[in-house]
Amino acid sequence: MNIQTIILGGGCFWSIEATMQQLQGVEKIETGYANGNIKNPNYRLVSNGDTGFAEVVKVYFNTQKINLQTLIHVFMTIHNPSVINKQGADFGTQYRSVIVYNNESQYKDAKNAIKEMKLNVEIVLEPLKNYYKAEEYHQGYYNKNQYAGYCVAVINPQINNLKNNFSHLIK
Repeated sequence: MNIQTIILGGGCFWSIEATMQQLQGVEKIETGYANGNIKNPNYRLVSNGDTGFAEVVKVYFNTQKINLQTLIHVFMTIHNPSVINKQGADFGTQYRSVIVYNNESQYKDAKNAIKEMKLNVEIVLEPLKNYYKAEEYHQGYYNKNQYAGYCVAVINPQINNLKNNFSHLIK
């Protein structure tokens, strides 16, 4: 298998994790924090909005089953990349829409995917500076809490959007 990783931020990491894990070829998802300015961040520090970190998911995907351009296309469809530092009721730089790439090839693939979508918004692409895995209670949050208010009100509509627009990609 040819496994790669890409880091995506689109508001609360629970939403992006829950939707991306539905896709064929996505082998693993990990919630975390990327590109901040302190060592060993935690949720309390990041949620203050002054650490520079974004709430993100690290997507491990099998390139023989799904390519990066497809992942980017899905990602750009399941959240609103046109709103700066905000998704739903969440606001602050920690909720920014961002694609954090590992190398020049991923940067080019992401740029091409965005160009193909003809979005009239500037999408933030950042090279990976640092990444820290989030606390364990954030990992698989939706799977453990499907009936929690946030999951019902925010995540379920995103999953429905995914299923309606990308049914051919669902596991």
